[in-house]
Amino acid sequence: MAMDDKTRTELEAAAFRRLVAHLRTRTDVQNIDLMNLAGFCRNCLSNWLKDEADAKGVALSRDESREAIYGMPYETWKAAHQSPASPEQLDALKKSHSGH
Repeated sequence: MAMDDKTRTELEAAAFRRLVAHLRTRTDVQNIDLMNLAGFCRNCLSNWLKDEADAKGVALSRDESREAIYGMPYETWKAAHQSPASPEQLDALKKSHSGH
């Protein structure tokens, strides 16, 4: 399927916005579960967003990039939705993502 760059960028941006919206509604899914299953989490997305802003010379703080993904300040999200990781979750993270 042939597609021009502008259209591709628009579609990719729309898919990213849907992913972010989906993750905002799935507060029951913990970041550690995302890391263990998919190798990335909400924090990864916010870091990637900040990396791209930095590469383009766009001023975006770490807190602002996290709020763009979480839809609220990160500390607010953590207090409302993040539960302590189980020993099993932590062990799985160590095995699959050492150094992350």
